[in-house]
Amino acid sequence: MRSLFSRKEKTQPKPEYDKENEVPVLRCSICNGEQVAGFKDRRSGHFREYSVIRSQQELETFRLQCGVDQVPKEY
Repeated sequence: MRSLFSRKEKTQPKPEYDKENEVPVLRCSICNGEQVAGFKDRRSGHFREYSVIRSQQELETFRLQCGVDQVPKEY
C-alpha cells in the first residue's frame, strides 16, 4: 500500500568552499549540544553554516564530502 504522504530522501549538495581560505569546522553548543557543520574563514574568523548535524552518520558524510580526516570542534 502506498502512502499519500511518503517522505522523500533529502540529499544535500556537496559543500563548495575555498580550500585555501576556509576550513571545515563543527560548531557545538555547550548548553543544548546542538552541532552545526560549516566553514570558517582563516583570516577573518567568519563562520558560514552548512547544515545541522543530528547523527554520527551525518558528521561522517560531511567529513567525507569535504575530504578531511577530522573536523575540529569549536565551542
